[in-house]
Amino acid sequence: MTAEYVDTCYYEVAQPKSLGERVVIAARDRIYNDFIAACKPQPQSTILDIGVSDVINDAANVLERRYQQRQNITAAGLGTGTDFRSEFPSVDYVQIDANKPLPFADASFDIATSNAVLEHVGSEAAQHRFIAEHMRVAALVYITVPHRFFPVEHHTAIPFLHFTDSSFRFACKSIGKISWTDPANLILMSCYRLKSLVPPNTNAKISYTGLPIGPFSSNLALIIDQREGA
Repeated sequence: MTAEYVDTCYYEVAQPKSLGERVVIAARDRIYNDFIAACKPQPQSTILDIGVSDVINDAANVLERRYQQRQNITAAGLGTGTDFRSEFPSVDYVQIDANKPLPFADASFDIATSNAVLEHVGSEAAQHRFIAEHMRVAALVYITVPHRFFPVEHHTAIPFLHFTDSSFRFACKSIGKISWTDPANLILMSCYRLKSLVPPNTNAKISYTGLPIGPFSSNLALIIDQREGA
C-alpha cells in the first residue's frame, strides 16, 4: 500500500471540520504531549519522524505542527513530499523506500519516532525490521500505533467488530472495505502484539496514549531507551 493510499483512506473517516477529525486531533495532540513527557527533547535534540503524511490538514503531522524547534526535525516519507515541504519549509524532508533500510548512519539522531506507521508495514518480519531501524538510528525511540481495543476501529470507523479477526473481516466485507483485512495493508495492534515485536533484553515500555479510556485508550506507545545508564 502506498503512502498516498493509506493517507487517503485514513482521512476518509476524518473529513475536514468533522467530528471524526476533531477526535483525531484530540488524540494526536495528547500523543504529542506524551511524546514530549517521555522523551524530554532538548532544544538541540535531533529528531527523525518516520512515515510523515503528504496529507496536509489539522490532524496530520502533529510533531511538525506543534514542535518549536522544527529545524531539528528530519521527516522521512514514502512520497515526494511536495505539499509537506511547502507546509513545513524548515523541516528537512527525505524520501524513503518501503521495507528498505533507512538512508541514515547508525546513531544519526537523538530520537526516532513514528505515529500510526508500524501497523501498515506489511508483515510481522517487516514490523521487526521497522522497529530495529528506529533503534539503529537513535538511542531513544517513541513509536505509537492505533489500539485494536479502542471501541471504534481507526481506519474504517467500524465499532467493536474489529476486536476479532473473523468479525472484522465480516464487517469490512459488508461495507466494501475488505482491503483493510489484508495484512499487507493493516495489522491491528494490541499490547500483546506490540510487546511481541520488541527485541529481547531491550529496555522498553508500552503505555496507553491518545484518548484516555484506560485499557481501551485509542493508541499505544512503545518507548525504547538505549541510552547509557537508562
